[in-house]
Amino acid sequence: MNSCQKYFSACVLALLTQAAFAQSAPELGSASSFAVLSAAPDHGGAVTCTRSSIDGDVGSSGFEASVTQTNCTITGAVIAPVSANVVKDFNDAYDALASISCNETLTGTLAGVTLSPGVYCFDAAATLTGLLTLNGGSNDSWLFKIGTLAPGALTGTNFSVAMEGGGEACNVTWWVDAAATMTDSDFKGTILAGAAITMTGTAPGTPAEGRALAKAAVTLTDVAFLGCEAGGRGGKSQSKCNQGVGNGPEGCDPGNSNQDGHSSNPFTGSPRTNDELGGTPGDPGRMGGNTQ
Repeated sequence: MNSCQKYFSACVLALLTQAAFAQSAPELGSASSFAVLSAAPDHGGAVTCTRSSIDGDVGSSGFEASVTQTNCTITGAVIAPVSANVVKDFNDAYDALASISCNETLTGTLAGVTLSPGVYCFDAAATLTGLLTLNGGSNDSWLFKIGTLAPGALTGTNFSVAMEGGGEACNVTWWVDAAATMTDSDFKGTILAGAAITMTGTAPGTPAEGRALAKAAVTLTDVAFLGCEAGGRGGKSQSKCNQGVGNGPEGCDPGNSNQDGHSSNPFTGSPRTNDELGGTPGDPGRMGGNTQ
């Protein structure tokens, strides 16, 4: 149970800390547009995307070949190498988050826990599973800091984050001292990791919503990743595309939605096709399609 539901003084402290965090939270600057960013030093960045989709920009401090796509759909720019300013803005935000004080220290897996906006810390590593619920408004923020007193990695297995009360996934931040590894997890929030980020799932059943920004490599396998709009640390997620055709303006690229073995569909090689093969655009969809 959230401490605000148990003790009035703890609730007041959480609200004061949340207000201070909202006013002083570091911006990502030029790194804010990236859904995935490997900002390793000395042009050592590397992004590997396999059987996944990324809605947002992808960047690497490495050179062009450092972004590897295998059955991977990227709806956004692929930039390698990113500018020195992007790497600097990411590092500045990472360092600034490290100095923000906590209002509560957490332990355990967070399964079944509901948390209001605030700054929460794990002294060392965090191993998470089950469902974490974040309850707050659209302008509220959550900061989780992993490894504040000792080296610590973030590990999530079958871990899900649910937003309630209008809270935005892009207003959730995970600062990690070391590596971050998510497996079969419906993850929400921006990770800023001091080491590699690895996400593995069974797309599209294990989506991620936020940003994956690391001082080392970023690897996505079988993950549907929805990034955040540029402009700040938080904000809203990128517009979700309807994967069909003929349903009106969507403001984004629908990506690879053909569900057949000879398409570049990252999720399945089944011999099914949808309404994007053949036919002519109609209302509400494509008419006379499903041709081979």
